[in-house]
Amino acid sequence: MFEWMAWTTPVAVFFSCIALMLAGMTVWEIKSPTTLRKGFLPMETTRGDRLFITLLGSAFINLAWLFFFGAPLTWPLILCLLYAAAVFRWV
Repeated sequence: MFEWMAWTTPVAVFFSCIALMLAGMTVWEIKSPTTLRKGFLPMETTRGDRLFITLLGSAFINLAWLFFFGAPLTWPLILCLLYAAAVFRWV
């Protein structure tokens, strides 16, 4: 049925991590409702907005790394974690 999809262990781990992040953000939102915050961007953002910006930017970081350097993706993972910390701190 799903022969056209590449459901490998890394793909399953990736989507599991996304699901865990969304679940964690939901619990965090229920326990401590977010307030709008204006940071570096000229708009007010919530935690969910910052998570979306982080995921989108991380995808571009990984794609650019693959284009210019190829595998492995250890260094872009570190870059993505630093990028995520910066987005949640200053955006």
